[in-house]
Amino acid sequence: MRVRTKREEFLQVSLQLIHEKGFKATTMRDIAERMDFDVSNSYNYIKSKQDILELFLFRTSEEFHTTMDHILDSSYPADEKLKQVISAHIQVAARKPLEVALMVNEWRNLKEPKYSEYVALRSLYEKKMAKLLREGVKSGVFAALNVKIATAVILSSIRWVYDAYADTKSNINPIELERQIVSLVFDGVSH
Repeated sequence: MRVRTKREEFLQVSLQLIHEKGFKATTMRDIAERMDFDVSNSYNYIKSKQDILELFLFRTSEEFHTTMDHILDSSYPADEKLKQVISAHIQVAARKPLEVALMVNEWRNLKEPKYSEYVALRSLYEKKMAKLLREGVKSGVFAALNVKIATAVILSSIRWVYDAYADTKSNINPIELERQIVSLVFDGVSH
């Protein structure tokens, strides 16, 4: 079993508090109180609350992009790639619900230039999904569809998944959730 460092513990406590109170309402003092130390000690772990947001957003975004890139570069047909993308998204949301919650709810609190950088990453992810759908339409695996609308519908159908796992009492099986979402999506894109 891996032992958490004090910095990792600090970041996880910060993440939990931001999830509970929202980014704007959470203060460094709140985090320090939850950690049971003086607020000045917080700065031993991170420079600012903004740095916490940036760290989690960009690290989690990188995980999504890396996985998407591996899937897109695979030799699988488009329908299998789409299943894999949905599966990967659900697996990340099940493992890291609070990080994904930040991606959905708190990214607008980034300050420039990180805000623009993050918006570009979101847009790039959407373009990758659209590319996958165009590939499926072109190969005849998917029905002719408006790729822009299909991209938005698919991404919005999986963005909320973190919420099912943010509550530690959740007992939703990610494999079963994946199967249901894949079935719903494929009813919409298949012939």
